[in-house]
Amino acid sequence: MSVWSCLVNRVPFAVAALALLAACGQPSTPSSGPARTALTVFAAASLQPAFDKIGGKLLSTQNIATTFSYAGTQTLTTQLTQGAPADVFASADVAHMTTIQSAGLLHSQSVLFAHNRLEIAVAKGNPKGIHTLADLARSGLVVVLADPSVPAGKYAAQALAKAGATVHPASLEQQVTGVLSKVTLGEADAGIVYVSDIVTSGQVDGIVIPENQNVIADYPIAVLKSAQNQTGAVAFVDLVLGTEGQSILTAAGFQGV
Repeated sequence: MSVWSCLVNRVPFAVAALALLAACGQPSTPSSGPARTALTVFAAASLQPAFDKIGGKLLSTQNIATTFSYAGTQTLTTQLTQGAPADVFASADVAHMTTIQSAGLLHSQSVLFAHNRLEIAVAKGNPKGIHTLADLARSGLVVVLADPSVPAGKYAAQALAKAGATVHPASLEQQVTGVLSKVTLGEADAGIVYVSDIVTSGQVDGIVIPENQNVIADYPIAVLKSAQNQTGAVAFVDLVLGTEGQSILTAAGFQGV
């Protein structure tokens, strides 16, 4: 038999053998873990530094990609009651969470996950020599506050009342980060923000407000009834309440529960 004939006769068997190996003999591709899912969280603006880190942790451990909507709690509450889609709501006060609950928008009972306190934000080095809430009433100072409809603004008004200080703010911001921004940019001499804002900013100094004049802010979180990803929503809340989430919040200046 010629060499050519031998090759021709053996080719079909070689092809068949390769096909069999392809079908049965190759190792399967290992699973890459759970498929990525999406999650939408409405959260008070003061939570952004901590929640961004918690969202990153959720993505790396459970492949859940979180989209955050940060704003003043009163703005988020209005959006939710008007039908805005979200899976989780984290508020800077109990009052607005109660509004969401009364509207029948919660999947389950809200849970407190953090506390916060107020502090006076001033420029680095405190060039205006501001040391107390009463100092904010001095003439010539440009002071900004959050609007009273915002939890931080409501708390600031309570603290000023405790201190007996009457302040005429140059502006009333729709979220506490607006107050922080104006002090940071030099557009205001001082403002009342949260301790967490001072800790995470690094661009302003904080003046401690004594306990008898301060206000404790309670932060509740809940899964929403309209959640499109309830499994992911529960996972996010569990992470916030767990050891890792609480550690991230504490490092950002919040007080854990």
